[in-house]
Amino acid sequence: MERARSDNAVLDALLQAAYALHPTEIDLTLDRLTRLLARLGNPQSKMPPVFHVAGTNGKGSTVAFIRACLEASGRRIHVYTSPHLIRFNERIRIAGKVIEDEALADLLREVLARNAGQDVTFFELTTALAFLAFSREPADACVIEVGLGGRMDATNVIAAPLVTGIAQLGLDHQQWLGPTILDIAREKAGIAKKGVPLVVARYPKSVTTRIAEVAGVAGADLRVRGEDWDAALYEGALHYRDPQGLLTLPLPRLAGAHQLDNAALAVAMLRAQDVLAMPEAAFRAGMGWAEWPARLQRLDRGPLSARLPAGSELWIDGGHNPAAGRAIADHFRGHSLAERPFYLVLGMLAAKDAAGFLKPFAGRATAVYAVPIEGHASHSPDDLVRAARDIGLPAQGAESVAAAVTEIARSADRARPPVVLVSGSLYLAGDTLAENGQSAG
Repeated sequence: MERARSDNAVLDALLQAAYALHPTEIDLTLDRLTRLLARLGNPQSKMPPVFHVAGTNGKGSTVAFIRACLEASGRRIHVYTSPHLIRFNERIRIAGKVIEDEALADLLREVLARNAGQDVTFFELTTALAFLAFSREPADACVIEVGLGGRMDATNVIAAPLVTGIAQLGLDHQQWLGPTILDIAREKAGIAKKGVPLVVARYPKSVTTRIAEVAGVAGADLRVRGEDWDAALYEGALHYRDPQGLLTLPLPRLAGAHQLDNAALAVAMLRAQDVLAMPEAAFRAGMGWAEWPARLQRLDRGPLSARLPAGSELWIDGGHNPAAGRAIADHFRGHSLAERPFYLVLGMLAAKDAAGFLKPFAGRATAVYAVPIEGHASHSPDDLVRAARDIGLPAQGAESVAAAVTEIARSADRARPPVVLVSGSLYLAGDTLAENGQSAG
């Protein structure tokens, strides 16, 4: 189960009280949440118009682009994402601002009181809290990220979103969503609603077909990339097209070629609705405004990055499945190991496919340093070392990210300062961000 702590003693006690309600038996229904929402007056039906985003990878970045474009158009936007990196508050933005401790504590007290000690998962309870907050503060729209899957995710109690969308798909959480990509596609497509646009990325034909089947049963208005809309990179710009016309947009500020796809999906979702008019200038500004920490983020100068020699680079990314590994490795594809050594500091939760994540780095990394993830059931460094060595990557264990960075610095050639990437887990990325003295929102 995910963790949430706070330096605020009152808020921390309330968060732990919320954790204590977590059921001992798994019940893959929305009954607990709908019961709690009814006791709260069904705030999910009183929120501003909702953009609802699912996906295996890229859904958080897509949320960030939607939010940035809407805010660039002058709108007030509520945002709900998960997990957090450093502080739980990061998950809930009220009219663009991360919720304050006092407001969060007041809402937690109210939701806990209304729940009256009944079993409820932490994510269900905090989803109800976010929806209650969003229903009370005026805004022009809400942007909601699906937690896990789609069909039975707590966020799927929203009966009539303005637009739904599905970002990139891959194998992850198979124990909950099913063993194959078609199973996962079916679960993600469960956010489809009657008469609501469902905007989807480009997938293999069999995956698109499975999503279309679910959308058809739901009566959703399916919008498929490559058929109903599309985007391409050329001449240093992102060129987007749909029946409304063409847009020529600057490249996203977020690093990685995959962010072009996430930005394009965000544009397509915004163009699929006519409630909020979107000028082209807002799309252009949103490409540069979007922020999404711990996704191919180069860290500022801080206590951790200062351990490396001058000219070094320290990056973090929370990617933790094979598709994310491919996207991250592709970002560093042009990196010449003859000129700059590239080190991967890796920590992964025990349920994740370490070998699948590491495979794209074969031949592209100088060495792997395997670390544990404090406070979570994670792969042991020994397991990660074996997985790395099995694909031909030199590897060794380290006590922590700081210890790994120190060891890399000790052996570094100052004429060839290293590039270091900390990856494999959002929890690890968040801890690294905090250790370097940076915030996540």
